[in-house]
Amino acid sequence: MKLPVSAHFHRGNDRRSVSSPNSEERRRGERRSSEFRWVSLFRDADQRDLEEILVDCEVLLLPAGTPLLRTGETNRNVYVLLSGRLIAQLGEDANPDTAIDISPGECIGELSAIDGKPISALVSAVSDVRVLRLDREVFWSRLMLLHGVAENLMMTLTERMRRTNAKALALQRERLELIHLKKELEVARQLQASMLPLQRPLFPWRSDIEACGFMEPASKVGGDLFDVFFVDGRTLFVCIGDVSGHGIAAALFMVRVIGLLRMLAMDTLQPEKILETLNDRLCIGNDTNLFVTLFCGFLDVHSGRFIYANGGHCAPMVCSGRNVALLPLPKGMLVGAASGRNYASMEHILATGDTLFCYTDGVTEAEDQVGTQFSEEGCLELLRRSPASELPTLLDSVYEKLVSHTGSKLPADDCTMLALRRPAPAAH
Repeated sequence: MKLPVSAHFHRGNDRRSVSSPNSEERRRGERRSSEFRWVSLFRDADQRDLEEILVDCEVLLLPAGTPLLRTGETNRNVYVLLSGRLIAQLGEDANPDTAIDISPGECIGELSAIDGKPISALVSAVSDVRVLRLDREVFWSRLMLLHGVAENLMMTLTERMRRTNAKALALQRERLELIHLKKELEVARQLQASMLPLQRPLFPWRSDIEACGFMEPASKVGGDLFDVFFVDGRTLFVCIGDVSGHGIAAALFMVRVIGLLRMLAMDTLQPEKILETLNDRLCIGNDTNLFVTLFCGFLDVHSGRFIYANGGHCAPMVCSGRNVALLPLPKGMLVGAASGRNYASMEHILATGDTLFCYTDGVTEAEDQVGTQFSEEGCLELLRRSPASELPTLLDSVYEKLVSHTGSKLPADDCTMLALRRPAPAAH
Protein backbone atom coordinates (compact mmCIF):
# COMPACT_ATOMS: atom_id res chain seq x y z
CA MET A 1 0.00 0.00 0.00
CA LYS A 2 1.33 3.44 -0.86
CA LEU A 3 1.67 5.67 2.16
CA PRO A 4 -0.06 9.04 1.87
CA VAL A 5 2.23 11.91 1.06
CA SER A 6 2.09 14.66 3.67
CA ALA A 7 2.82 18.32 3.31
CA HIS A 8 3.94 19.22 6.83
CA PHE A 9 4.68 22.79 7.80
CA HIS A 10 7.24 23.02 10.65
CA ARG A 11 7.79 25.99 12.87
CA GLY A 12 11.16 27.62 12.22
CA ASN A 13 13.24 30.64 13.22
CA ASP A 14 12.73 33.84 11.25
CA ARG A 15 16.31 34.79 10.35
CA ARG A 16 15.22 38.06 8.76
CA SER A 17 13.85 39.59 11.95
CA VAL A 18 15.34 38.99 15.38
CA SER A 19 12.80 41.25 17.03
CA SER A 20 9.83 39.27 15.58
CA PRO A 21 10.73 35.56 15.98
CA ASN A 22 7.18 34.43 15.17
CA SER A 23 6.50 36.61 12.10
CA GLU A 24 7.26 33.81 9.59
CA GLU A 25 5.11 31.42 11.59
CA ARG A 26 2.29 33.98 11.56
CA ARG A 27 2.56 34.42 7.80
CA ARG A 28 2.35 30.62 7.36
CA GLY A 29 -0.71 30.58 9.59
CA GLU A 30 -2.28 33.38 7.56
CA ARG A 31 -1.64 31.49 4.32
CA ARG A 32 -3.00 28.28 5.87
CA SER A 33 -6.17 29.92 7.23
CA SER A 34 -6.69 31.70 3.91
CA GLU A 35 -6.34 28.37 2.06
CA PHE A 36 -9.03 26.72 4.19
CA ARG A 37 -11.35 29.66 4.68
CA TRP A 38 -13.86 28.18 2.23
CA VAL A 39 -14.37 25.12 4.46
CA SER A 40 -17.83 25.42 6.02
CA LEU A 41 -16.50 24.11 9.34
CA PHE A 42 -14.30 27.20 9.71
CA ARG A 43 -16.91 29.74 8.64
CA ASP A 44 -17.37 32.57 11.21
CA ALA A 45 -14.30 31.45 13.19
CA ASP A 46 -11.84 34.15 14.34
CA GLN A 47 -9.10 34.09 11.71
CA ARG A 48 -6.22 34.84 14.05
CA ASP A 49 -7.21 32.01 16.39
CA LEU A 50 -7.68 29.73 13.38
CA GLU A 51 -4.19 30.64 12.14
CA GLU A 52 -2.62 29.50 15.39
CA ILE A 53 -4.45 26.18 15.35
CA LEU A 54 -3.86 25.24 11.71
CA VAL A 55 -0.24 26.32 11.34
CA ASP A 56 1.16 22.88 12.23
CA CYS A 57 -1.56 20.68 10.75
CA GLU A 58 -0.73 18.27 7.94
CA VAL A 59 -2.26 18.07 4.48
CA LEU A 60 -2.25 14.46 3.23
CA LEU A 61 -2.19 13.60 -0.44
CA LEU A 62 -3.85 10.22 -1.12
CA PRO A 63 -3.75 8.50 -4.55
CA ALA A 64 -6.98 6.99 -5.86
CA GLY A 65 -7.72 3.64 -4.21
CA THR A 66 -5.86 4.45 -0.99
CA PRO A 67 -7.77 3.79 2.26
CA LEU A 68 -7.86 6.66 4.71
CA LEU A 69 -9.63 4.79 7.51
CA ARG A 70 -10.11 1.03 7.84
CA THR A 71 -12.91 -0.83 9.57
CA GLY A 72 -11.92 -2.02 13.06
CA GLU A 73 -8.87 0.22 13.44
CA THR A 74 -8.48 2.85 16.16
CA ASN A 75 -8.35 6.49 15.17
CA ARG A 76 -6.98 9.61 16.89
CA ASN A 77 -7.54 12.13 14.12
CA VAL A 78 -10.27 14.11 12.45
CA TYR A 79 -9.91 14.67 8.72
CA VAL A 80 -11.33 17.39 6.51
CA LEU A 81 -11.64 16.62 2.80
CA LEU A 82 -10.14 19.47 0.77
CA SER A 83 -10.39 18.11 -2.77
CA GLY A 84 -11.18 14.91 -4.64
CA ARG A 85 -13.71 12.21 -3.74
CA LEU A 86 -13.91 9.97 -0.68
CA ILE A 87 -16.52 7.27 0.03
CA ALA A 88 -17.46 5.53 3.25
CA GLN A 89 -18.62 1.89 3.23
CA LEU A 90 -19.79 -0.38 6.03
CA GLY A 91 -17.20 -3.12 5.71
CA GLU A 92 -14.45 -3.53 3.14
CA ASP A 93 -16.54 -5.93 1.02
CA ALA A 94 -19.72 -3.85 1.12
CA ASN A 95 -21.80 -3.21 -1.97
CA PRO A 96 -20.53 -0.04 -3.72
CA ASP A 97 -24.15 1.01 -4.15
CA THR A 98 -24.38 1.50 -0.38
CA ALA A 99 -21.35 3.81 -0.23
CA ILE A 100 -21.79 7.30 1.25
CA ASP A 101 -20.04 10.12 -0.61
CA ILE A 102 -17.96 12.55 1.42
CA SER A 103 -18.08 16.06 -0.04
CA PRO A 104 -15.14 18.52 0.04
CA GLY A 105 -15.26 20.49 3.26
CA GLU A 106 -16.80 17.64 5.30
CA CYS A 107 -15.21 15.95 8.30
CA ILE A 108 -14.36 12.26 8.54
CA GLY A 109 -13.41 10.29 11.66
CA GLU A 110 -14.87 12.67 14.22
CA LEU A 111 -17.03 10.02 15.91
CA SER A 112 -14.25 7.47 16.45
CA ALA A 113 -12.02 10.31 17.61
CA ILE A 114 -14.65 11.18 20.25
CA ASP A 115 -15.31 7.78 21.82
CA GLY A 116 -12.07 5.97 20.94
CA LYS A 117 -14.00 2.97 19.59
CA PRO A 118 -12.86 1.12 16.45
CA ILE A 119 -13.76 2.65 13.11
CA SER A 120 -17.10 1.33 11.79
CA ALA A 121 -16.61 2.14 8.10
CA LEU A 122 -14.01 1.86 5.39
CA VAL A 123 -13.16 5.32 4.04
CA SER A 124 -11.14 5.33 0.84
CA ALA A 125 -10.14 7.65 -1.97
CA VAL A 126 -12.04 7.22 -5.24
CA SER A 127 -9.86 9.83 -6.94
CA ASP A 128 -6.66 11.57 -5.86
CA VAL A 129 -7.59 13.54 -2.75
CA ARG A 130 -6.20 16.11 -0.34
CA VAL A 131 -7.25 15.93 3.32
CA LEU A 132 -6.41 18.09 6.29
CA ARG A 133 -5.45 16.03 9.34
CA LEU A 134 -6.32 17.39 12.78
CA ASP A 135 -5.24 15.65 15.98
CA ARG A 136 -8.31 14.92 18.11
CA GLU A 137 -6.92 16.98 21.02
CA VAL A 138 -6.46 19.94 18.70
CA PHE A 139 -9.87 19.39 17.16
CA TRP A 140 -11.90 18.99 20.36
CA SER A 141 -9.87 21.06 22.85
CA ARG A 142 -9.01 23.99 20.62
CA LEU A 143 -10.89 24.10 17.33
CA MET A 144 -14.32 23.36 18.87
CA LEU A 145 -13.88 26.32 21.23
CA LEU A 146 -13.76 28.79 18.35
CA HIS A 147 -16.91 30.78 17.68
CA GLY A 148 -19.32 29.01 15.29
CA VAL A 149 -17.21 25.89 14.67
CA ALA A 150 -19.28 23.53 16.83
CA GLU A 151 -22.49 24.79 15.21
CA ASN A 152 -20.97 24.36 11.73
CA LEU A 153 -19.95 20.79 12.61
CA MET A 154 -23.49 19.96 13.70
CA MET A 155 -24.88 21.36 10.46
CA THR A 156 -22.41 19.29 8.43
CA LEU A 157 -23.21 16.11 10.36
CA THR A 158 -26.94 16.77 10.00
CA GLU A 159 -26.64 17.13 6.23
CA ARG A 160 -24.62 13.93 6.00
CA MET A 161 -27.21 12.13 8.13
CA ARG A 162 -29.95 13.31 5.78
CA ARG A 163 -28.03 11.93 2.79
CA THR A 164 -27.36 8.67 4.62
CA ASN A 165 -31.02 8.31 5.59
CA ALA A 166 -32.13 9.05 2.04
CA LYS A 167 -29.79 6.38 0.69
CA ALA A 168 -30.89 3.92 3.39
CA LEU A 169 -34.55 4.51 2.49
CA ALA A 170 -33.77 4.06 -1.21
CA LEU A 171 -31.92 0.81 -0.47
CA GLN A 172 -34.80 -0.38 1.71
CA ARG A 173 -37.22 0.29 -1.15
CA GLU A 174 -34.94 -1.64 -3.50
CA ARG A 175 -34.82 -4.56 -1.04
CA LEU A 176 -38.60 -4.58 -0.74
CA GLU A 177 -38.92 -4.47 -4.52
CA LEU A 178 -36.39 -7.31 -4.79
CA ILE A 179 -38.34 -9.38 -2.25
CA HIS A 180 -41.53 -8.70 -4.21
CA LEU A 181 -39.79 -9.62 -7.46
CA LYS A 182 -38.53 -12.89 -5.96
CA LYS A 183 -42.08 -13.72 -4.90
CA GLU A 184 -43.32 -12.89 -8.38
CA LEU A 185 -40.62 -15.09 -9.90
CA GLU A 186 -41.58 -17.96 -7.63
CA VAL A 187 -45.20 -17.62 -8.76
CA ALA A 188 -44.00 -17.47 -12.37
CA ARG A 189 -41.91 -20.62 -11.81
CA GLN A 190 -44.92 -22.44 -10.43
CA LEU A 191 -47.13 -21.29 -13.30
CA GLN A 192 -44.51 -22.29 -15.85
CA ALA A 193 -44.12 -25.69 -14.25
CA SER A 194 -47.89 -26.15 -14.27
CA MET A 195 -47.88 -25.70 -18.06
CA LEU A 196 -45.54 -28.65 -18.57
CA PRO A 197 -46.46 -32.32 -18.12
CA LEU A 198 -44.17 -33.00 -15.17
CA GLN A 199 -46.19 -35.71 -13.45
CA ARG A 200 -44.32 -38.99 -13.27
CA PRO A 201 -45.10 -41.13 -15.08
CA LEU A 202 -47.30 -39.62 -17.78
CA PHE A 203 -50.34 -41.61 -18.94
CA PRO A 204 -50.18 -44.24 -16.16
CA TRP A 205 -53.56 -45.57 -17.29
CA ARG A 206 -52.19 -46.64 -20.69
CA SER A 207 -50.27 -49.84 -21.39
CA ASP A 208 -49.17 -48.92 -24.95
CA ILE A 209 -46.85 -45.99 -24.11
CA GLU A 210 -44.59 -44.82 -21.33
CA ALA A 211 -43.52 -41.18 -21.06
CA CYS A 212 -41.61 -39.05 -18.58
CA GLY A 213 -40.19 -35.53 -18.59
CA PHE A 214 -37.62 -33.60 -16.55
CA MET A 215 -36.68 -29.92 -16.39
CA GLU A 216 -34.22 -28.07 -14.19
CA PRO A 217 -33.98 -24.36 -15.13
CA ALA A 218 -30.76 -22.41 -14.70
CA SER A 219 -32.73 -19.64 -12.93
CA LYS A 220 -36.15 -19.31 -11.33
CA VAL A 221 -37.80 -19.47 -14.73
CA GLY A 222 -36.34 -20.96 -17.89
CA GLY A 223 -36.70 -21.03 -21.63
CA ASP A 224 -36.73 -24.80 -22.18
CA LEU A 225 -40.01 -26.54 -22.97
CA PHE A 226 -41.49 -29.92 -23.73
CA ASP A 227 -44.97 -31.26 -24.24
CA VAL A 228 -46.63 -34.63 -24.76
CA PHE A 229 -50.37 -35.15 -25.34
CA PHE A 230 -52.75 -37.28 -27.37
CA VAL A 231 -54.47 -35.60 -30.30
CA ASP A 232 -56.67 -38.68 -30.71
CA GLY A 233 -56.95 -42.15 -29.22
CA ARG A 234 -53.67 -43.43 -30.70
CA THR A 235 -51.68 -40.40 -31.92
CA LEU A 236 -49.28 -38.75 -29.49
CA PHE A 237 -47.84 -35.29 -30.14
CA VAL A 238 -44.29 -34.88 -28.87
CA CYS A 239 -42.13 -31.76 -28.74
CA ILE A 240 -39.08 -30.37 -26.99
CA GLY A 241 -37.46 -26.96 -27.44
CA ASP A 242 -34.98 -24.43 -26.16
CA VAL A 243 -35.61 -20.69 -26.31
CA SER A 244 -32.57 -18.47 -26.79
CA GLY A 245 -31.42 -16.71 -23.65
CA HIS A 246 -32.52 -17.18 -20.05
CA GLY A 247 -34.76 -15.60 -17.48
CA ILE A 248 -38.10 -13.83 -17.76
CA ALA A 249 -37.95 -12.89 -21.45
CA ALA A 250 -37.15 -16.48 -22.48
CA ALA A 251 -39.86 -17.81 -20.15
CA LEU A 252 -42.52 -15.54 -21.67
CA PHE A 253 -41.46 -16.56 -25.18
CA MET A 254 -41.61 -20.20 -24.07
CA VAL A 255 -45.21 -19.72 -22.92
CA ARG A 256 -46.07 -18.27 -26.32
CA VAL A 257 -44.48 -21.24 -28.10
CA ILE A 258 -46.30 -23.80 -25.94
CA GLY A 259 -49.66 -22.12 -26.52
CA LEU A 260 -49.21 -21.97 -30.29
CA LEU A 261 -47.96 -25.56 -30.51
CA ARG A 262 -50.99 -26.92 -28.69
CA MET A 263 -53.34 -25.17 -31.08
CA LEU A 264 -51.41 -26.10 -34.22
CA ALA A 265 -51.00 -29.77 -33.24
CA MET A 266 -54.77 -30.15 -33.06
CA ASP A 267 -55.18 -28.81 -36.62
CA THR A 268 -52.68 -30.92 -38.57
CA LEU A 269 -50.69 -34.14 -38.21
CA GLN A 270 -47.86 -32.79 -40.38
CA PRO A 271 -45.00 -31.68 -38.10
CA GLU A 272 -43.24 -29.73 -40.87
CA LYS A 273 -46.37 -27.61 -41.40
CA ILE A 274 -46.56 -26.97 -37.68
CA LEU A 275 -43.01 -25.60 -37.70
CA GLU A 276 -43.65 -23.45 -40.76
CA THR A 277 -46.76 -21.87 -39.26
CA LEU A 278 -45.19 -21.52 -35.83
CA ASN A 279 -42.10 -19.89 -37.33
CA ASP A 280 -44.13 -17.26 -39.20
CA ARG A 281 -46.29 -16.44 -36.17
CA LEU A 282 -43.32 -16.12 -33.82
CA CYS A 283 -41.67 -13.68 -36.21
CA ILE A 284 -44.61 -11.29 -35.87
CA GLY A 285 -43.89 -8.62 -33.26
CA ASN A 286 -40.68 -10.33 -32.19
CA ASP A 287 -38.85 -7.12 -31.24
CA THR A 288 -36.69 -9.00 -28.75
CA ASN A 289 -35.28 -11.18 -31.57
CA LEU A 290 -35.77 -14.34 -29.55
CA PHE A 291 -36.01 -17.71 -31.29
CA VAL A 292 -36.43 -21.35 -30.33
CA THR A 293 -34.85 -24.62 -31.40
CA LEU A 294 -37.60 -27.19 -31.67
CA PHE A 295 -38.08 -30.88 -32.36
CA CYS A 296 -41.63 -32.19 -32.75
CA GLY A 297 -43.49 -35.15 -34.15
CA PHE A 298 -46.48 -37.49 -34.03
CA LEU A 299 -46.18 -41.05 -32.73
CA ASP A 300 -48.72 -43.73 -33.52
CA VAL A 301 -48.50 -45.67 -30.29
CA HIS A 302 -50.07 -48.75 -31.89
CA SER A 303 -47.78 -49.11 -34.92
CA GLY A 304 -44.72 -47.20 -33.66
CA ARG A 305 -44.72 -44.97 -36.75
CA PHE A 306 -43.10 -41.67 -35.78
CA ILE A 307 -43.22 -38.69 -38.17
CA TYR A 308 -41.10 -35.78 -37.05
CA ALA A 309 -39.59 -32.44 -38.07
CA ASN A 310 -36.77 -30.37 -36.65
CA GLY A 311 -35.97 -26.70 -36.29
CA GLY A 312 -32.31 -26.46 -35.32
CA HIS A 313 -32.64 -28.70 -32.26
CA CYS A 314 -30.41 -31.47 -30.89
CA ALA A 315 -30.86 -34.91 -32.45
CA PRO A 316 -32.80 -37.24 -30.10
CA MET A 317 -31.37 -40.65 -29.28
CA VAL A 318 -33.07 -43.99 -29.92
CA CYS A 319 -32.32 -46.88 -27.57
CA SER A 320 -32.93 -50.41 -28.85
CA GLY A 321 -31.55 -52.57 -26.09
CA ARG A 322 -27.91 -51.65 -25.75
CA ASN A 323 -27.83 -50.25 -29.26
CA VAL A 324 -28.12 -46.46 -28.89
CA ALA A 325 -27.85 -44.06 -31.83
CA LEU A 326 -28.76 -40.52 -32.84
CA LEU A 327 -32.02 -40.15 -34.74
CA PRO A 328 -31.39 -38.85 -38.30
CA LEU A 329 -32.77 -35.32 -38.67
CA PRO A 330 -34.31 -33.44 -41.60
CA LYS A 331 -32.89 -29.99 -42.26
CA GLY A 332 -34.64 -27.08 -40.62
CA MET A 333 -33.52 -23.70 -39.32
CA LEU A 334 -34.21 -22.06 -35.97
CA VAL A 335 -37.86 -21.26 -35.37
CA GLY A 336 -38.78 -17.59 -35.06
CA ALA A 337 -35.56 -16.22 -36.55
CA ALA A 338 -36.81 -15.44 -40.10
CA SER A 339 -40.24 -15.81 -41.65
CA GLY A 340 -41.13 -17.72 -44.81
CA ARG A 341 -38.93 -20.76 -44.16
CA ASN A 342 -39.74 -24.32 -45.24
CA TYR A 343 -39.27 -27.41 -43.09
CA ALA A 344 -39.18 -31.11 -43.93
CA SER A 345 -40.23 -34.27 -42.13
CA MET A 346 -38.81 -37.76 -41.74
CA GLU A 347 -40.17 -41.08 -40.47
CA HIS A 348 -38.90 -43.69 -38.02
CA ILE A 349 -40.48 -46.85 -36.66
CA LEU A 350 -40.17 -47.08 -32.90
CA ALA A 351 -40.22 -50.78 -32.15
CA THR A 352 -41.67 -52.20 -28.98
CA GLY A 353 -39.16 -51.90 -26.20
CA ASP A 354 -37.44 -48.93 -27.91
CA THR A 355 -36.89 -45.68 -26.05
CA LEU A 356 -36.81 -42.21 -27.62
CA PHE A 357 -34.64 -39.88 -25.54
CA CYS A 358 -35.00 -36.14 -26.26
CA TYR A 359 -33.00 -33.39 -24.55
CA THR A 360 -31.81 -29.79 -24.78
CA ASP A 361 -28.20 -28.67 -25.16
CA GLY A 362 -28.04 -27.94 -21.44
CA VAL A 363 -27.47 -31.70 -21.09
CA THR A 364 -24.76 -32.42 -23.66
CA GLU A 365 -22.99 -29.04 -23.34
CA ALA A 366 -22.73 -29.11 -19.53
CA GLU A 367 -19.06 -28.48 -18.69
CA ASP A 368 -16.82 -29.63 -15.87
CA GLN A 369 -14.27 -27.44 -14.10
CA VAL A 370 -11.81 -27.55 -17.03
CA GLY A 371 -14.42 -26.92 -19.72
CA THR A 372 -14.94 -30.51 -20.91
CA GLN A 373 -18.52 -31.03 -22.08
CA PHE A 374 -20.66 -33.96 -21.03
CA SER A 375 -21.18 -34.44 -24.80
CA GLU A 376 -23.46 -36.60 -26.93
CA GLU A 377 -21.11 -39.54 -26.53
CA GLY A 378 -21.25 -39.26 -22.75
CA CYS A 379 -25.02 -39.32 -22.94
CA LEU A 380 -25.06 -42.25 -25.40
CA GLU A 381 -22.75 -44.26 -23.16
CA LEU A 382 -24.93 -43.63 -20.13
CA LEU A 383 -28.03 -44.79 -22.03
CA ARG A 384 -26.22 -47.95 -23.16
CA ARG A 385 -25.66 -48.90 -19.54
CA SER A 386 -29.33 -48.55 -18.57
CA PRO A 387 -31.39 -49.88 -21.48
CA ALA A 388 -34.22 -51.24 -19.33
CA SER A 389 -34.36 -48.63 -16.53
CA GLU A 390 -37.72 -47.16 -15.63
CA LEU A 391 -37.99 -43.80 -17.40
CA PRO A 392 -38.10 -41.66 -14.20
CA THR A 393 -35.02 -43.53 -12.95
CA LEU A 394 -33.30 -43.09 -16.31
CA LEU A 395 -33.84 -39.31 -16.40
CA ASP A 396 -32.81 -38.90 -12.77
CA SER A 397 -29.63 -40.90 -13.35
CA VAL A 398 -28.70 -38.71 -16.32
CA TYR A 399 -29.15 -35.58 -14.24
CA GLU A 400 -27.18 -37.04 -11.34
CA LYS A 401 -24.37 -37.78 -13.76
CA LEU A 402 -24.50 -34.18 -14.98
CA VAL A 403 -24.26 -32.89 -11.41
CA SER A 404 -21.28 -35.16 -10.82
CA HIS A 405 -19.70 -33.98 -14.07
CA THR A 406 -20.15 -30.25 -13.45
CA GLY A 407 -19.72 -30.32 -9.68
CA SER A 408 -22.79 -28.12 -9.23
CA LYS A 409 -26.48 -28.78 -8.57
CA LEU A 410 -27.35 -25.49 -10.26
CA PRO A 411 -26.98 -25.96 -14.03
CA ALA A 412 -25.31 -23.27 -16.10
CA ASP A 413 -28.02 -23.73 -18.72
CA ASP A 414 -31.60 -24.97 -18.59
CA CYS A 415 -31.55 -28.76 -18.49
CA THR A 416 -34.57 -30.56 -19.99
CA MET A 417 -35.17 -34.18 -20.97
CA LEU A 418 -38.10 -36.16 -22.35
CA ALA A 419 -38.23 -39.94 -22.75
CA LEU A 420 -40.82 -42.11 -24.54
CA ARG A 421 -40.94 -45.90 -24.67
CA ARG A 422 -43.15 -48.40 -26.43
CA PRO A 423 -43.32 -51.18 -23.83
CA ALA A 424 -43.19 -54.78 -24.93
CA PRO A 425 -46.55 -56.54 -24.74
CA ALA A 426 -47.18 -58.21 -21.42
CA ALA A 427 -46.69 -61.98 -21.47
CA HIS A 428 -49.88 -64.03 -21.01
